[in-house]
Amino acid sequence: MPEAGLFVGAALRRLRKRAGLTQAAMASRLAISPSYLNLIERNQRPLSARVVLQVVQQFDFDPRSLREDEAIGGVDGLARRMADERFSDLGIDRDELAEMLSAAPQAAAAFARLYDNAGPAERREDPTDAARREIERWRNHFADLDAAAESLADELRLSRGDTYTALAERLRDRHQLGIRILPREVMPDALRRLDLHARQLQLGEMLDPASRTFEAATQIAQLEFRDEIANLAAGGQFAEPAARALFERHLTAYVAAALVMPYGRFLRACEATGYDFPVLLRRFGVGFEQLAHRLTTLQRVGQRGLPFFMARLDRAGQYSKRFAGASGATLLESANSCPLWHAHRAFEQPGELFVQTVLQDGAGAAPAHWLTIARTVDGRAGGRFVVVLGLEARLASELAAARGRSLRAEEATPFGLGCDRCHVRGCLQRALPPRGTTLAFSSLEEGVTPFRF
Repeated sequence: MPEAGLFVGAALRRLRKRAGLTQAAMASRLAISPSYLNLIERNQRPLSARVVLQVVQQFDFDPRSLREDEAIGGVDGLARRMADERFSDLGIDRDELAEMLSAAPQAAAAFARLYDNAGPAERREDPTDAARREIERWRNHFADLDAAAESLADELRLSRGDTYTALAERLRDRHQLGIRILPREVMPDALRRLDLHARQLQLGEMLDPASRTFEAATQIAQLEFRDEIANLAAGGQFAEPAARALFERHLTAYVAAALVMPYGRFLRACEATGYDFPVLLRRFGVGFEQLAHRLTTLQRVGQRGLPFFMARLDRAGQYSKRFAGASGATLLESANSCPLWHAHRAFEQPGELFVQTVLQDGAGAAPAHWLTIARTVDGRAGGRFVVVLGLEARLASELAAARGRSLRAEEATPFGLGCDRCHVRGCLQRALPPRGTTLAFSSLEEGVTPFRF
């Protein structure tokens, strides 16, 4: 059933026209006035729960279809597609996208379908893009998986004792699997291996305690949530097996995180500590990357957390992970990251938190104001990355990481989606001019930046 304040005028109008009814006739069947129905259809009034029940009873209607925009990820899904560099000069902001979804949802769905199904000649696509698109369609929140994992965590009493021991006991008692830690020379190319002949979950000795716990939880997710994960993956209608496999791997890790950080207990801890990351890391025995993943998933109806986004970068500024969650973030929708972002500086001081407020260039639309927190993480098999968490600055005042920091937009660092998509003027780090602009040259004056536009 739609939530309070849901504006679905276009969907209701299509239902009325398919039934061949005038507004007066439909209003009569719904026991409301024609003027009220007119306001609903024009999205000047939300659809109330009582009217939804009348629609269901009178028209044998599935109320879930009123949320047709969810199929394309809502405004966030459209914003992600519109972040494509081919549309960067149009200056389409979120208000316009919301208006499009409200007034012409079928047209919005047609655009999304055309964009998503474009061939290689129109839009380069790979399995990681397809898997990520499906994750973002769900806003990285899978309610049924979360509820089932939380129930299992309660059963195992993970909140009362040592999590690793509880998971190991589950593997032993339910699946007759023991855990064995093997030296690196025995498992040089693997961190986790299931040996069914020996009835062992074999873990590499180089895994730290948090990673060992997570791998045990991952194995339980694979064994006990196989059907639920497969059903969700089947709904993705992936064209390539690799995309489906990547999506299933994400869901498996999602369940593992939900076992180690059960939803209710984790959210209560977040709210009680002001999302104090060092405290949460210690309390749940997880790594920073695992914590960052979990923070992007807190979208349970009636029990929502703050809408974080999360990204992982290498030293070259390339993204290896990007999850917008419910944040609506578009600053991740670029192949390049801004050199002014403190995420790059985090490599210089491993393990330290780098907190920064940035004002994202809107390329003609309203700029977005974010608080970002970056920290290095070490790869399980070597290598080093930076994981970034971000939140709209207007929501960040209660964060422990924001204490003593200005959240005023005028004091934020101007920030772009890579130089070729950034219109911030006077940037001393600019390497390329923004696309679609006219360059200005003068034989009489040399500027401090190489490009004027």
